Amino acid sequence: MRNISYKHFTLGVEEEYMVIDPQTRELKSHEQKIVHEGQKIIKDKVKAEMHQAVVEVGTDICQNIDEAFKDVATLRKTIAGIADGLGLWMGASGTHPFSHWESQLITEHVRYNEIVNELQEAARSNLIFGLHVHVGMETREMANHIANSTRYFLPHIYALSTNSPFWEGRSTGYKSFRTKVFDKFPRTGIPDAFESIEAYDNYVKLLIKTNCIDNAKKIWWDLRVHPFFNTVEFRICDVPMTVMETITIAALFQAICARIYMLHSKNLNFIQYSRALLNENKWRASRYGVDGKLIDFGKEEEVNTRVLIYELLDFIDPVVDQLGSRHVVNYVTKMLENGTGADRQMAVYQQTGNLVNVVDYIHSQFLEGL
Repeated sequence: MRNISYKHFTLGVEEEYMVIDPQTRELKSHEQKIVHEGQKIIKDKVKAEMHQAVVEVGTDICQNIDEAFKDVATLRKTIAGIADGLGLWMGASGTHPFSHWESQLITEHVRYNEIVNELQEAARSNLIFGLHVHVGMETREMANHIANSTRYFLPHIYALSTNSPFWEGRSTGYKSFRTKVFDKFPRTGIPDAFESIEAYDNYVKLLIKTNCIDNAKKIWWDLRVHPFFNTVEFRICDVPMTVMETITIAALFQAICARIYMLHSKNLNFIQYSRALLNENKWRASRYGVDGKLIDFGKEEEVNTRVLIYELLDFIDPVVDQLGSRHVVNYVTKMLENGTGADRQMAVYQQTGNLVNVVDYIHSQFLEGL
């Protein structure tokens, strides 16, 4: 059998951070000062988001997971340093534990004005922080094939990323409330499979033609074949608290893509499940994180999420050495031991009964291990 090259499975990582007022621990509209200062150092790798209390960063195209780690670490350190100089804090959590969206300012920008005008309160209340991982693809046809097959694994990895148990000062009972907030948007959630890249492109063209969207960036699914780059973009995860968690999740997405590609090269396909079934698992992941059960649709039974995550590690095992990511993928075990960001936030709250302490903890983890 020919040797398969995984060189084209490059990585791009985007994270959304919260800007925190060190006095009140509330979210702070920073008038884009962090972005303006950041652009002097890291150029277009930092940008404004719809809410002024959000800073978005994105890596270069990284050839492997070690490059991605370096890039994300540098971005976090740079942004934290700039914030520090402005008397502000940074943090990474899918939602802020107690800030209310009503008091947060919207960034003045044509696109954001359009979105707020169209989506109204759904847009204004969308004060959430996510992680997007781009995995490079050989062709758009292959991107569509891989997107179809990787949908099954989205809830497993999402469970590991859960990091938003609080919303507006309340413990929500969810490990990730972020997606509940985002569900108010149209064109969200796990997408259907598309039989071909042409079918996907025709869907996009129809939406544009009928004025549903002006371009495909307004398709906010949990994963999508990117409208402009040759990538599959994974968008389901809460932004993780630490760099190591972010990089581990990026490595998992990359490895799943490579494994599906390997199967395809042997004329094997991963079984497709319907959106309706996959959404059952997504809901469970959002509610219980790694401590619940997901459905194994092959066996048609509930299985502990942790067991399924270990099965996922077995599934990707044949490709991680060639990707050079085994040392990072191994960190999943640590994540399961330490608990997800949500578990750790909940633990701080249970010990102290105070959400200010939770914000302090989130802030303390931003540069953890760097």
